[in-house]
Amino acid sequence: MYIYNVTINIDDDVKDEWLTWMETHILDVLNTGKFVAAKLTQVLVEEEMGGTTYSVQYTAKTKEDLQNYYKEDARRLRGDGLRKFGNKMVAFRTELRLIKEFYPTTSNN
Repeated sequence: MYIYNVTINIDDDVKDEWLTWMETHILDVLNTGKFVAAKLTQVLVEEEMGGTTYSVQYTAKTKEDLQNYYKEDARRLRGDGLRKFGNKMVAFRTELRLIKEFYPTTSNN
């Protein structure tokens, strides 16, 4: 599994509008068929530049799915946010490869 992480800092004056828009945007990304799930989280850090920081983590089954997203969909979908929020947001992207997930074991003590 691969995680496509997008970290975004958004100005507080448009944060609520952005969060509403993100719900639709995340579904648009998922509807490309390249990802199987997404998580929207708030990064719990106070930024010197102000604003609020969020992370969206999209899960892809294969590296090929992620590459196909870049080739076929990324430019258009990234452009939507830039047109709407322009200089009110800053984003950077990271790719992660899931090695192994761990879960707590239960004991009957």
